[in-house]
Amino acid sequence: MATQIDTRGLSCPQPVILVTRAIEAGNADLEILVDNEVSKENVLRTAARRGLKAEVRPLGTDTVIVTTKA
Repeated sequence: MATQIDTRGLSCPQPVILVTRAIEAGNADLEILVDNEVSKENVLRTAARRGLKAEVRPLGTDTVIVTTKA
């Protein structure tokens, strides 16, 4: 089961910090909710740097980023 991280309403670098902490804790399967383009791009970049595969799904006005081990 994926770990859910809700970063809506947070400005960078907070979403990246939360995602990085989850990855460092051993969680590769994440569902990250973001509500702005900057956070989305930064989270995607962080996932790629950590060797994770990421899929982007729209959710109304928000975005869900689902990560898994590459």
